[in-house]
Amino acid sequence: MKTLIPKADQIQQNWYIVDATDQVLGRLATRVASVIRGKNKPYFAPNLDTGDFVIVINAEKVRLTGNKELQKTYQRYSGYPDGLKTISYTRMMAEKPEEIIRHAVKGMLPKNILGRQLFQKLKVYAGENHPHQAQKPESLTLD
Repeated sequence: MKTLIPKADQIQQNWYIVDATDQVLGRLATRVASVIRGKNKPYFAPNLDTGDFVIVINAEKVRLTGNKELQKTYQRYSGYPDGLKTISYTRMMAEKPEEIIRHAVKGMLPKNILGRQLFQKLKVYAGENHPHQAQKPESLTLD
């Protein structure tokens, strides 16, 4: 049995739009990461960019289950001594709700050059409006 590797002209990249209103963060992020990666296509190849572009709107209306809203924190480290910065989920949601979805999806993509290239296919907006009407995005239903 031979493995089919798609040529560059065979890869078709579509634009999808996802409404994050009342969606659970982790389940939304796994579905979006799968579409960005191209795993929903019959010619998926793990070493190629076969995925689609995804626009996520209403990022401020995403929800968490359990007590995660009070307990979840985001950390980053500057590399200097005492350079650990910690921010809570509620503060992140108030200041930058788009970063919550970006952070969740980025963690589900490969940690290499291909993963960084795939991450650029994610567009997240806090409200309803987005500047990608020209791409004619199709609605993506989450299972």
